[in-house]
Amino acid sequence: MLTEPLPNALDVRKASARGVSISGTLKPLNLPRFKALLADESGEIRADLAFSRDEENRPVVQVKIAAEVSVICQRCLSPMQTGVEGENQLGIVWTDEQAKHLPRHLDPLIVPEDEGCNLWELVEDELMLALPPYSYHDTEDCKEILSEYTGQGDEEEQAPARPNPFDVLAQLKSDD
Repeated sequence: MLTEPLPNALDVRKASARGVSISGTLKPLNLPRFKALLADESGEIRADLAFSRDEENRPVVQVKIAAEVSVICQRCLSPMQTGVEGENQLGIVWTDEQAKHLPRHLDPLIVPEDEGCNLWELVEDELMLALPPYSYHDTEDCKEILSEYTGQGDEEEQAPARPNPFDVLAQLKSDD
């Protein structure tokens, strides 16, 4: 399947008026804030953006993202592959005041009137929101990885039994 790279900038007012749909791919290398959250720069990000106007003639964009990236497992600190998916509908506004008047189901996308929208930053923001706060391997996978560091397999050596400090109290109680 041939995939085109996602363009960097777009005039969202014209795109919304025309009902433009844009699909493309990015590499984590192109998104510095998102790349900092990953284990390495491998992976691919797919973004689908559909610009339109809603029933009240507001410009909106439907954002769908999907990525397969490598993150750090918080249990064993080894890299692991994970899928990140997200979908959101944004209301395109030009000021904070306009953003306050958007309905609850729309998140604001504030784009200054004299500038185009940076699509890469939009996708990067959505990816960072969709990324799980903590990533873990399956428990068995982590145990296998961690056992390599400790030199232990399934048989765990038991520590020598130490005297219980409360045994003295048990003796005093039984003397009564």
